Amino acid sequence: PALHGLTLLERGWLSSNNVLLHGSEGSPAWLVDSGHVRHAGQTVARVRHALRGEPLAGLLNTHLHSDHCGGNAAVQRAFGCRIHIPPGHWDAARAWDEQTLSYRPTGQQCERFVPDARMEPGQVLQAGRRRWHALAAPGHDPHSLVLFDDQAGVLISADALWENGFGVVFPELEGEDAFDEVAHVLDLIGSLGVHWVIPGHGTPFGDVDGALQRAWRRLDSFRSDPARHARHAAKVLVKYHLMEERQQPWADFLRWFTATELCRTIWQRLDRPEGTMTAFAERLVAELLAAGALARRDDVLQDA
Repeated sequence: PALHGLTLLERGWLSSNNVLLHGSEGSPAWLVDSGHVRHAGQTVARVRHALRGEPLAGLLNTHLHSDHCGGNAAVQRAFGCRIHIPPGHWDAARAWDEQTLSYRPTGQQCERFVPDARMEPGQVLQAGRRRWHALAAPGHDPHSLVLFDDQAGVLISADALWENGFGVVFPELEGEDAFDEVAHVLDLIGSLGVHWVIPGHGTPFGDVDGALQRAWRRLDSFRSDPARHARHAAKVLVKYHLMEERQQPWADFLRWFTATELCRTIWQRLDRPEGTMTAFAERLVAELLAAGALARRDDVLQDA
C-alpha cells in the first residue's frame, strides 16, 4: 500500500531506476530520473507503457550523473514534458559544460538536454495525491536531491542510500572533504521515519535500519582508509565504462583509461601506485576479473 500510485522501472546498474509518480485529476504524472543514454529508447517505451495514456508533465533528476539523466532528451522529445534539475548545476546544464557536469572527467556519455526549471531543496512536488518533499543529499554528488513522502514514509533515495551502501563519494576524489556530508545525509534519513526506500539502483527495501547500519559501516571504513575508497572508485569507473561499451579491445581500453581525467586524478592521489597508469589499470582489471565483474577473451575486455 505504501507504494500505491508508483511504478518502478528497475534497471541494471548502467541505468538508474526510473520512478513514475502517477497523477490524478488536476495533478499530473512525473518521472524521477531517466537512466543512461544507451537505454533511452527502452526508457521511453517503458514509460509510455506504464503511463497508459496518462500525460507526463515533468521529469525530475535527483542529480546529473550520466546514469540518471542520459534519457532526458529522449523522454522530453517523446512526451513534451518539462525537465527539472537540482539548482547547483543549473548554469552548467544550460551551457552544457561537460567538464563541470562530470561527463568529460569521467569519460562518460550523456546526450545534451536543456533543463526548464530548478527543483530547490525544501520544495514540494505534488503528483497524484502524494506530496514529495525535496531534500538536499550531498555526498555522492554535492547537488543531489532525495524525495520523501512523509505521509507514506517512502523515500526515493537516489544514490544516497542503497540496500548495501551508497554511491562513490566523488568530491572526495577531488580532494574535498565530503565524508561528513554523507554522514549528515545518513543521519537525516535516520530521522525521517522512513518505512520504504526506493534506491537509485536495486530493489526497494523496507529494512531501513539494516541498510543504514551497513552504510555507516561502509562510511567508517572509507573514513579510516580514504585510499580504499579511491581504489574502489577507480574500479567503479572501469566497470561502468565496460557496461557502456559492453566489450573493448585491450589497447582501446588502456587509451580510454590513461586519457580519462578522473582516473589520472585517482592514480596521482594514491601516489602513483604500480609506477604507471597502464600498470595501475592492469592491476584494477585483474582484481575485477578475479571478482567476476569483468571477463577477458584473447585481447578483448568484456563486461560480465
